[in-house]
Amino acid sequence: MMSDISAQEQVLDVPDMAPPKSRLRSAFARDRKAQVGLFILGFFVLAAVFAPLIAPFDPNEMTLDMMGRPSGEHWLGTDDLGRDLLSRIIWGTQISLFVGISTVALALVAGVTLGVVAGYYGGWIDNIIMRYIDLQWAFPNFIIAVYLVAVFGTGLLNVIVAIALAFLDDFARIARSMVLTLKEEQFVDAARVQGFSDARIMFRHILPNALAPIIVQATVSVSYAILGEASLSFLGLGVGPNTPTWGLILADGRSFISQAWWLGVYPGLAIMLVVLSINFVGDGLRDALDVRDTGA
Repeated sequence: MMSDISAQEQVLDVPDMAPPKSRLRSAFARDRKAQVGLFILGFFVLAAVFAPLIAPFDPNEMTLDMMGRPSGEHWLGTDDLGRDLLSRIIWGTQISLFVGISTVALALVAGVTLGVVAGYYGGWIDNIIMRYIDLQWAFPNFIIAVYLVAVFGTGLLNVIVAIALAFLDDFARIARSMVLTLKEEQFVDAARVQGFSDARIMFRHILPNALAPIIVQATVSVSYAILGEASLSFLGLGVGPNTPTWGLILADGRSFISQAWWLGVYPGLAIMLVVLSINFVGDGLRDALDVRDTGA
């Protein structure tokens, strides 16, 4: 009997809307920007993973060479406290990527769950969830993050939670719109007839077929989260003063930009390259998954 149900469930599942791996590789092979983005992003990911091995100095080690120009000993110079700028940027890569990925993971789980439930059940459940989403949508994400950090306090964990809560409405809207379309398909009706639970229908049958736009949104949101963390840290609302992040490095050096240009150029360049590379990869995924061209 169990084998019959499993066979019926396989029949009920519609084909996965995501393209095969060969199609994904083909799309990236034609997209030069996506290739460049993958290369740059891979470089920074490796720097983050091997930061303890490749950073030439401790990021908080202070020397007497304060605001030293780039040299053979300090490739990117030193800051106002004599700390090696290259080491701080390398360690900042680890923190910034961790914040970006963990923030989007939290926002994705919470937002997609709310969107799937709202779209599937409709009625008063949909009204309650979507009125909250509409209320949050009325305010810029960064303003929401600033407010939440002001309420809960600074620190790495609070920054992650604040940015995640600020971004969950994007995932909720996308998930709900996909569910509203898919729940009218015949395979969902067949699943109900077979007696499958609502949770199983939502997250085993409908959600896998709605992943394409969610994956693209998640990819792009990582860059927004990195910018959000950098902005909060720059304003003094981010991580602690001993935690090197790109936004904090910029904040520490903003008073000395006219005297030491490298304090603003190099961390700003790191932020720009990572955000740009993630956006390039997101564009490549969008084209490969045919999010805009549903007729393809």
